[in-house]
Amino acid sequence: METQLIIDNKARTATNGAMAERRSPITGKIITRLAAANVDDALAAADSAAAAFATWSQSTPSERRRILLKAADILETKMDAIVDAMAREVGASALWSGGNVMASVSLLREAASLATQIQGETIPTDKPGTISMTVRQPVGVILSIVPWNGPVVLAARAIAYPIVCGNTVVFRASEKSPRTHALLAEAFFEAGLPPGVLNFVTNDPDDSPAIIDALISHKAVRRINFTGSTRVGRIIAQKAAPLLKRCILELGGKSPLVVLDDADVDEAVKAAIFGSFLYQGQICMSTERLVVDDKIADEFVKKFAAKAAELAVGDPGEGAAECIVGPMIAENSGPRLNALIEDALSKGAKLVAGGMAKGAVMPATVLDHVKQGMQIFDEETFGPITTVVRASGTEDAVRLANETAYGLSSGVFGRDTHRALMVALRIQAGSVHVNGCTVQNEAQAPYGGTKESGYGRFDGRAVIDEFTELKWITIEPLKQEYPF
Repeated sequence: METQLIIDNKARTATNGAMAERRSPITGKIITRLAAANVDDALAAADSAAAAFATWSQSTPSERRRILLKAADILETKMDAIVDAMAREVGASALWSGGNVMASVSLLREAASLATQIQGETIPTDKPGTISMTVRQPVGVILSIVPWNGPVVLAARAIAYPIVCGNTVVFRASEKSPRTHALLAEAFFEAGLPPGVLNFVTNDPDDSPAIIDALISHKAVRRINFTGSTRVGRIIAQKAAPLLKRCILELGGKSPLVVLDDADVDEAVKAAIFGSFLYQGQICMSTERLVVDDKIADEFVKKFAAKAAELAVGDPGEGAAECIVGPMIAENSGPRLNALIEDALSKGAKLVAGGMAKGAVMPATVLDHVKQGMQIFDEETFGPITTVVRASGTEDAVRLANETAYGLSSGVFGRDTHRALMVALRIQAGSVHVNGCTVQNEAQAPYGGTKESGYGRFDGRAVIDEFTELKWITIEPLKQEYPF
């Protein structure tokens, strides 16, 4: 597979002809060759988006809606190609890749519905004969940077929401999933998006700092939309701050699933298995901490570990279509996770399912009796491993759930729904699901984090605030009296 840059709706090579490679973390084979843009290419993409903004910002709601709805239809037809690309590039099962596509189709249709919801309001005023009101207007060029782990849905929201608000986009695709990202971008182009409204850029990882610096600094770029690690998100925010450019950041997580003493244990186990091991735990809202009341912890751990041990391991990129736990994104993921396991075991944790990783391959792994002071207690693992933290009652469970630098997603299980709701209100996270899994997303509901999980919200009407400027306008009498 090979991808090119797309600027002004024209596919092209990088200026110097440079290419980068995405290789399998298991076999080392080349999966995708991608055009490796330099700074001049990136600036050309931003210039194209700036020029297109003049006309796209004046486009009608009906035009934006028509294109997004058509893009959704086209994206559905690319299902097989995307499933194949995600299996090869990022080791995704058909369950995860197919879900990505269908979630993105729904997202595009939901985004299309927002075209006529970008509204202002009238405001009471003390000035006689005056009409006071607000309007929302597009902001300019949006720089969108998304990762490889949910490549379709994360890219779809990074493109569709700015566009429906009348902005133009420079989309910097992940070097780990370039073909997948290119297939999504093609759906927009094939739907009739005018030249320059979306520009598609890939680069060699070594060139990322210079290219992203240049794009953040470009005068036409007014928002930086980033999904990725907290470490990189902090760097981007620091670079944008002196330029007074607003960021929308969805960053890391250490999502807790709180299991209260009256929980339906079997249902909690089902949610925990899905949330912990879907796409081998490489999802920002994966269930990385199971905060379980001591009264039911032994029963929960026994059932949970048994279910985890049943999950099939394989490589979808090599034809293992039925596996649940595929390879991690990089070979060095294994040594990193093994070090966390060794640290936890040395401090009293117990391995109850799975075991050590071998490079990028790791079975579904569960550590019980994890406590504060162990590195894995609050360090994001981003792999097929989760932890059980035992709590001595409801108050202790709330404390442990909040004892983290992150605040993205969470869940609470309990038969007393009022008590569970009271717990949910006290958990410091952007979303809490009562008797549900931490891995959830709906295009009509706002999604984002608190604390070191970032700021800003995707999805729902919240995106209108993120991707428009609020302007105050008055219409006043032609003749007025002033104090001097």
